[in-house]
Amino acid sequence: MAERSFKAEVKHLRLGAGETFTGEGILAITKALLENGVGYVGGYQGAPISHLMDVLADAEELLSELDVRFEANASEAAAAAMLAASVHYPIRGAVTFKGPVGVNVASDALANLASSGVTGGALVIVGEDYGEGSSIMQERSHAFAMKSQFWLLDPRPNLPSIVKAVGDGFALSEASNTPVMLMVRIRACHVTGQFTASDNVRPPLSVREALATPQRDVSRIVLPPMSYAQEHDKINNRWPAAERFIRENRLNEVFGPGEAPVGIVCQGGMYNGVIRALQRLGLADLYGNTQVPIYCLNVTYPLLPDEYARFCEGKQAVLVVEEGQPEFIEQAFATMMLRSGATTRLHGKDIFPMVGEYTGQVMLDALETFLRRYAAEALPAQVRAPNTEAPAIPDLSKTVPIRPPGFCTGCPERPIFAAMKLVQKELGEHQISADIGCHLFASLPPFNIGGATMGYGLGPASNAAFDGGKAGGAEKRSIAVIGDGGFWHNGLSSSFGNMAFNKSDGVAVVVDNYYSAATGGQDVMSSRAKNPTKATNNPISKALKGIGIDWVRQVDRTYDVAGLRDIFREALTTDTPGPKVIVASSECMLNKQRREKPLRNAAIREGRRVEAPRFGVDEAVCTGDHACIRLSGCPSLSLKKLDDPLRDDPVASIDTSCVGCGNCGEVSEAAVLCPSFYEARVIHNPSPVERRLNGWRQGLIGWLARRRQSRRLSFEETAA
Repeated sequence: MAERSFKAEVKHLRLGAGETFTGEGILAITKALLENGVGYVGGYQGAPISHLMDVLADAEELLSELDVRFEANASEAAAAAMLAASVHYPIRGAVTFKGPVGVNVASDALANLASSGVTGGALVIVGEDYGEGSSIMQERSHAFAMKSQFWLLDPRPNLPSIVKAVGDGFALSEASNTPVMLMVRIRACHVTGQFTASDNVRPPLSVREALATPQRDVSRIVLPPMSYAQEHDKINNRWPAAERFIRENRLNEVFGPGEAPVGIVCQGGMYNGVIRALQRLGLADLYGNTQVPIYCLNVTYPLLPDEYARFCEGKQAVLVVEEGQPEFIEQAFATMMLRSGATTRLHGKDIFPMVGEYTGQVMLDALETFLRRYAAEALPAQVRAPNTEAPAIPDLSKTVPIRPPGFCTGCPERPIFAAMKLVQKELGEHQISADIGCHLFASLPPFNIGGATMGYGLGPASNAAFDGGKAGGAEKRSIAVIGDGGFWHNGLSSSFGNMAFNKSDGVAVVVDNYYSAATGGQDVMSSRAKNPTKATNNPISKALKGIGIDWVRQVDRTYDVAGLRDIFREALTTDTPGPKVIVASSECMLNKQRREKPLRNAAIREGRRVEAPRFGVDEAVCTGDHACIRLSGCPSLSLKKLDDPLRDDPVASIDTSCVGCGNCGEVSEAAVLCPSFYEARVIHNPSPVERRLNGWRQGLIGWLARRRQSRRLSFEETAA
């Protein structure tokens, strides 16, 4: 894995019965898996569930002791397919990935798994990435659960509830022979708290033991006529078994008084927001005791009609709190009420916004609107009184500058796009597609390169319609960009296999920064570091040539902007037929600094000589053109106003966040901008000779400065 260590978190996984676990929600899930006798765990990293994968990767010793198989899968599809071990064997298995994109990637395997059903408990932990903190398209995993009939858990976002949901999920899966999804939102993954731990449990049947006694059940093979029987089994047996388990084990919760004129139905993940809004309205205390009844759905699929009908009894109106769209839960309840002839009024998206995250203010406004309509007398007097002087909300867009996401300081991907801009200045604008990963930031200022992205590893495939290139009579070739993480995830087979098979004339750039950097710096097949449990050091260029792509150019220092520009020009103008691929490799600066800084700081503390580069801008030479900033965009590059009254324009300046990558100087030279950039060397713990030389230099500089000042004063006196 990357240079970050999770040794402290791994220690928490060894806590035993009665001890107190303190930490984040996602780490609590990791511990809960071991407490519930999981036999194997897999997954693909991505926010907000990366820590689960990273901690397990650092816990290989503990997993070996428990006879638990762990695999960092090549993709979400590979992870989902891993759950096949629970189809024929009574082994509990869990996989995890970012949702809903992970669910989309894994959909084929998940659909087959849901059809065949499982013998052992199968749990899919989905890091639901919806709302203002999301980095992906705004979708929900709920639709897939309904489509393929996965049972969907959405626990209240506190550690005891989340940990309980892991055990409930395995038990529900086994009771109904159906895989279960456990949905945890971003805030649930990172909520901190405590729970009382239990002992870790070895799986009753390990995958190693299962391998020694192979089993098979023809009825679980997804082929006719078994697949027809499986569909009937879902409805006639699995679904009733799931409802029975949910009801008997009271997985859903009811809070508040038994009788009231109104009630609130909420997803488990929304419970904290609902309680906080009721507290602000004076209808709940700090301990969660509420005056408004709440039916909390820790299981959002399947829904239980009898539980819902019982909750609605005697109530004039019920409000459904369901974040995201479409309103699947609200529609299901509306159908139940229509069929039963219930007269309780149902509200949801007519009061809440149809789309968007239910932030604190959104929740407060919606609940207040609902309660004013049906239970105004329950509101405290200060809330009932109309607020005629609502505080004005300032327009922050006029005071806070827009800050689009961008590359880190010293990122080796920035010079790739600087070179691309330079070659486009010569050859004209090109059709450019992107992929998922850090390089997608190039679509934003200052580069404004590319934009279309169709999925992880599909950057080159999304340019397929344009890949006829010059061979197809076009004047220009298309350009596609993909990262090394995307290359190994899906790109090699789906994108580059497609290019090779169809004899594409397009150009593809593989941004190789040695890691799956955007997901937290995990190792991939082409990582340069030696990994004792993973196969690294497999060159991307070798894989490309293995599928028949001959025009491959390997660049091992992306900061060489001029060299990259020349390779781009060659790729876009060569007469060589077939795909043209540039593998641009340099280590992710964030991971590099994470590895080197502790070593450098330790060396300085020990008194060893350490030399570090530092770049600067000569203010006397800089013309204030700022093209260096437009072609680099490095966060360490800024503007500085001079005190010189003869110079109105600010000059470029490099702040102390500079990591000394040299990109700004390379860009300036390649673009023939100006010679104002310079490199200096900062020496820590210099030798006696270096100290003496530095003293002489400082003395000489001081003498020259005093001499210059003396001449200036003399000139001023003469002029006066």
